[in-house]
Amino acid sequence: HLVESGGGLVQAGGSLRLSCAASEHTFSWYDMAWFRQAPGKERQLVGSINWISRVTCCSDSDKDRFTISRDNAKNTLYLQMSSLKPEDTAVYSCAAKERWVSGENYSSWGRGTQVTVSS
Repeated sequence: HLVESGGGLVQAGGSLRLSCAASEHTFSWYDMAWFRQAPGKERQLVGSINWISRVTCCSDSDKDRFTISRDNAKNTLYLQMSSLKPEDTAVYSCAAKERWVSGENYSSWGRGTQVTVSS
């Protein structure tokens, strides 16, 4: 069970930190990821962090602005976003998969949190 928080309305150039709280006491066994879906567009992977905190992040347009991290003691995944742009407006969702599952076959999803960046 995953629950995102931290979204909201922010002006361009601002920052937000999204959190994803997991109820699983075995959170540390899971690979985690952030996805986003903008209006009228397909969901896209923002970045991921595996169970030993190896990060794969992000697209060329995001990598200098976004940071993915996790705190296994708090069962929480984070996405720190800075220098936000209007095109970052989307619903951001976190996802999880057991560490032995390959690829992007995430099986657990949160409902998402809305991020809106005004120009």
